[in-house]
Amino acid sequence: MLLFQQMLVLFIYMLIGYIACKKGKFDEDFSKKTSWLVVEIANIALVISAAVNSDGSIEGRDLLITLVLAVCVFAILILVACFIPMIFRVPEEEKGTYRLMTVFNNIGFMGYPIIAAIYGNSALLYAVIFSIIFNFLVYTYGVQMIRGDKNAGEKFKITSILTNAGVIGSFIALLLYITQCPVPQFVKSTASGLSNLTAPLSMMVIGISLCSIPLKKLFSDVRLLVYSLVKLLIIPVIGTFLIKQVIDNEMLCRVCMIILATPAASMTVMLAEQYDGNLEIASRAVALTTLLSVVTIPVVSTIVF
Repeated sequence: MLLFQQMLVLFIYMLIGYIACKKGKFDEDFSKKTSWLVVEIANIALVISAAVNSDGSIEGRDLLITLVLAVCVFAILILVACFIPMIFRVPEEEKGTYRLMTVFNNIGFMGYPIIAAIYGNSALLYAVIFSIIFNFLVYTYGVQMIRGDKNAGEKFKITSILTNAGVIGSFIALLLYITQCPVPQFVKSTASGLSNLTAPLSMMVIGISLCSIPLKKLFSDVRLLVYSLVKLLIIPVIGTFLIKQVIDNEMLCRVCMIILATPAASMTVMLAEQYDGNLEIASRAVALTTLLSVVTIPVVSTIVF
């Protein structure tokens, strides 16, 4: 019930963004600037707040287990992504986009706020480990998938990862947590205050993005609709069940469930736009999976826990 209520809150935030955009109060320029605020400041403040305001209950061994688990989860998702285009008979020009959607979930925009609201800031440290692997893969595997094998590595630079604000923020958060370095109260309060912006602003941005896509067209693509249900229901249910067989840390299992059940990452759209991928299908997929996840995440949680 608590998870359903939290998803309802996020849906209301999304609806506010959608309605405000329809009325002309928000526009694409506002959305881009707000996205920057969320990605570069609020999200980073959220993970740092999780590190400095946590109770230190996650031991180093658990963080190491989480790192190994994150690598395994992404490796399996990449393997699953190899078969997705064949299973759904995806056209050649859409294959890379479908693979991206299968591997990358919206950990930052939706995963962080949900995990923090339901399980507390301490649980965010588990999600941070997944985000580090996410950021590494999205600039390597992600670019390769969206551009094709022949010229995938042309624009990739290791500095893209090392200078990524999300990666830097995640490492800072982990360092502060592991060392338990004393942090002034004003820093804790600032991080906590800024982190509160993440959920409402990120969901409003998603609502704004939905404004440009006709809802009728969104639900008329049968292939995308069936794929979305597989991604949001089948994969997280099976994935969480398998994780529970090898991991006895229930909190970690619950965090993994949220990560697997979140919708397609907004980075799918950004990569499609930057590297001349299929922008239309990427935008519709992110929008559709985001809408459906408001219902499917509580359903997945009910099934597996």
